[in-house]
Amino acid sequence: MKRIIAGVALSFLLVTAAKAGVVVGGTRVIYEEGKREASISVTNADTHTPYLVQSWAENFNENDKRPVPFIVTPPLFRLDPEKRNMLRISFTGMELPHDRESVFWLNVKTISPSQKGDVNKLQVNIKSKFKIFYRPSDLAGAPEKAWQQLQFHTTGNQLVVNNPTPYYVSLFSVSVAGKEVDEPGMVAPMSSLTWPISGSGTVKWRAINDFGGITDVAQQ
Repeated sequence: MKRIIAGVALSFLLVTAAKAGVVVGGTRVIYEEGKREASISVTNADTHTPYLVQSWAENFNENDKRPVPFIVTPPLFRLDPEKRNMLRISFTGMELPHDRESVFWLNVKTISPSQKGDVNKLQVNIKSKFKIFYRPSDLAGAPEKAWQQLQFHTTGNQLVVNNPTPYYVSLFSVSVAGKEVDEPGMVAPMSSLTWPISGSGTVKWRAINDFGGITDVAQQ
């Protein structure tokens, strides 16, 4: 029953997002140290409806109350039908680790207009989150190969993955002996992640690359 409810909720979300007509040109932002800014496009694919677009950056951990070292411009703007604008992300300066990536959130909220006299109609607000990866210069290894260097082992009824690289690896899928791990998530640089499993066997995994694409399958 829970799966059915979750499926219905997801379907509603996807339909709502499709009707909104605002498309963000990417799934993540890579901010390389020393660059003046990073950017990502926002397009209104709707042929009739303008939208307000609000954007801001925040810490990846909601309990982290430190100032966010990024500003997004423009923070609020009107996006007319079939028009595109660029969100520009600038680093304001903050002491971040030099030996590994850091991650933050980019929030993009779209607000549909309410027509005059439509007081009883729902105004659609959609908030999407995209990862911002701050990548220091001169990190060891190649970021596009980090996913291949993951190391898996089992401990009791847990599968453990170790990431020895200085890069975040976002996992698209992980399976053990053909059984998929639910919501594999992301493993931080020089850190490990664990999942409960009920068996053992060959581990296969795929990751999400810098461009939002899915990698080939690796196995161990």
